[in-house]
This record gives sequence, structure tokens and C-alpha cells, in this order.
Amino acid sequence: MEFIGRGLAFPVRTDATGSVALVGGDREIVESIRLILGTSPGERPMRPEFGCAIHDLVFAPADAATAGQLAYEVRISLERWEPRITLDDVVVGFDAVDEGMLLIDIRYTLRDRNDPRNLVFPFYVIPQHDPVAPPADRTPGLPGAEQRALSSSAREGL
Repeated sequence: MEFIGRGLAFPVRTDATGSVALVGGDREIVESIRLILGTSPGERPMRPEFGCAIHDLVFAPADAATAGQLAYEVRISLERWEPRITLDDVVVGFDAVDEGMLLIDIRYTLRDRNDPRNLVFPFYVIPQHDPVAPPADRTPGLPGAEQRALSSSAREGL
């Protein structure tokens, strides 16, 4: 437990006594990993290089190339910022139900105990859909009667 230490709970909150909540042990590692992955590089003014560049992929398609890039970004970030673990593998899979969610399975070993663990971190991308163009005789956003009135007014030169 000394190797892992104790740190602030994330998100920062108070405990039952009104003091700042602390976490230790395995929970400290999990919260640290989530903090690294949840922070974009440049987000912290005093340490702009801290974080993980996965947020740059929010608008990328949910495909194999994006999965590979996610795995790469997670790997280099955790190897740099979390020295208490040995990263064994990072596997990115696709959710069967939600087409915009990729599941990042992080497999790691706690260095002080040689204890293998895993953490699944959900990552959401904005699904790419083809926009549906409105018919040529309709104005988007207006109900039927108002559209017809606008269309006839436009024809009369108003």
C-alpha cells in the first residue's frame, strides 16, 4: 500500500467528517487512470502536456483505424503518467448495442504486488450519418401550413 499511496478522491469531494475525501490502494490507481484518460492535453495550465489525446478522436468514425489510434493514445499516456502500473495490453472493442461507444479494455499489473487488473473505459464518438436533405419545395423547420404560405408568398415576390 505504501508504493501506491493515497490521493484525493476524484471528483474532489468531502468525506463524512467534512474533510477532503482521500482514496488509497487499488481505488487510487483506478481513479488515476480515469483522470489521465479524462484530461485533454493542454487542459491543465500548469502542466499542459498532462492527459491523453483520445478526445481528439470524438468526431472520428467508429472503425478499426480509430480503435487502433485510441489504443495507441491510451498506451503512451498511461506509460508516461502512471508509473505504479505495468501496462500489459490495451484492447479497443465495439459495443454491440451503442454504435457510438468504443470500449477500451486496459489490462495492467500493479508493480508493487505483481497483481494483474483490468479496467474498461467507455469512449463515445459522434456517429457519422448521412444528412437527409429536405425536399426542394419545403423550408426546413416550418410546419406544413406555414411552409405553403411562405412558398406562395415567395412566388408572389414578397
